[in-house]
Amino acid sequence: MFESYRPEPYSDFTDPAARAAYEAAIAGVEAGLGVHRPLVIAGERVDTAGRIESLNPSRPSQVIGTVAAATAADAEAAIAAAWDAFGGWAALAAEERARYGVKLAALMRRDKYRLAALQTLEAGKNYAEAEADVCEALDFSDYYARVAVHLGGGVPVAPYPGEENESHLLPLGAGVVIPPWNFPLAILTGMTLGPVMAGNTVVLKPASATPLIGAAFMDLVEEAGFPPGVVNFLPGSGGEVGDVLVDHPRTRFINFTGSKEVGLRIAERSARVHPGQKWMKRAYMEMGGKDGLIVDETADLDAAAADAVRSAYGFQGQKCSACSRLILLDGVYDEVLERVVAGAAALGVGPAVANHPVGPVITAAQHEAILAEIESGRGEAELLQGGDPVDLDGGYFIEPTVFGGVDPEARLAQHEIFGPVLSVIRARDFDHALEIANGTEYGLTGGLHSRDRSRIERARREFYVGNLYINRKITGALVGVQPFGGFNMSGSNAKAGGPDYLRLFMEMKTVAERM
Repeated sequence: MFESYRPEPYSDFTDPAARAAYEAAIAGVEAGLGVHRPLVIAGERVDTAGRIESLNPSRPSQVIGTVAAATAADAEAAIAAAWDAFGGWAALAAEERARYGVKLAALMRRDKYRLAALQTLEAGKNYAEAEADVCEALDFSDYYARVAVHLGGGVPVAPYPGEENESHLLPLGAGVVIPPWNFPLAILTGMTLGPVMAGNTVVLKPASATPLIGAAFMDLVEEAGFPPGVVNFLPGSGGEVGDVLVDHPRTRFINFTGSKEVGLRIAERSARVHPGQKWMKRAYMEMGGKDGLIVDETADLDAAAADAVRSAYGFQGQKCSACSRLILLDGVYDEVLERVVAGAAALGVGPAVANHPVGPVITAAQHEAILAEIESGRGEAELLQGGDPVDLDGGYFIEPTVFGGVDPEARLAQHEIFGPVLSVIRARDFDHALEIANGTEYGLTGGLHSRDRSRIERARREFYVGNLYINRKITGALVGVQPFGGFNMSGSNAKAGGPDYLRLFMEMKTVAERM
């Protein structure tokens, strides 16, 4: 039906033409600053008295725009709208629904730089990070559309004489999508389009730090022709509307990505059965990480150090997959540490619009929390690089930070800081390195740099993470290529961008007829 799926290629921003085009996109977004965006319920724009203000984290005095803040009554209306749209949407053939997803991907491809430039301003992503986010979003749309067609063909069953037997997959109903701010288009799109391509309808509550990117997504959903009510846009506070959406007896599923603390709270609330509820809610929690990269004495040390720096400081370490623990075998500890410290020190810090390698963290609260963790870490380990805020236009900047000699059980090695902070740990040998790597409550990503085949094979078996990367950086999973999701307190291992993801939002029905 469609051409074969392949991930969207990235731009080369060392090319003057690409850089100029991106800068023009930034100028275009800046020309529209101050926009106000309403809720979208059943295809209708709904304004409210409340406002959520979006600020540029590189320059917080710059207001990107505002969105309406939903109320509990708006949440009730959005759930009702999603159910009203469900019957018609679910009744469409999988191929027909898939065309909407492919169209949405095409629109994102058309507007790639504009959508990325909005992230540069609202989320503080440099050019490559922002464009990669948009590429991932359109990849989710393209990929899930194709998976939907495959699942629409039914489930193979064994033949039985005298009977016609079939099993097929049905969508669940209306659910709630709560995406994070750190991949404000990519994860938002994937979490929304997975259930929707499977035939469900959703209420989308975007992150309050990046709501305008969510509003831009809704513009493209409308342009792609999705029927009203299939996707409803409901920015608002977790306390006022998030709990209503999670607790509601008509909510069929909750799809969440964010912190461990919030995810566990949602998981607990979603397990309760409320009056009028006819099902056990499905709840998928994708949460944090404390990801480790092991380097042994057989590795290419230059490549290992470079990958550690890229993995630790890309988007200021604000990725659940970021390298926050570098585990070095004793024989290479000093040599690799020296290279990593030098690499971190060489990274320029500054506004995202100027395409610095390290931009701002997302909010004042996050800035304060990261600096508090760094201050606490000074009492646990040796601060070798960074550790201080950078004063630029009041932006939320922090130097790339490296702690050496970190104890594997220290807070620096156990707590997810979610910022540009790397803890370097010495391992006695490879057994000890694996023990350290597996020694947290998380299990999202991890990596090994080694030329020793036996150790590589051991890591494949014994390094307990959902996504393991060997001799490369430990961030940057590609949709359809590296299905993404972790173990333990990293979440429910839903494997976003994988062939089974849509199946999570469907249930099987079997029909047998005696002939």
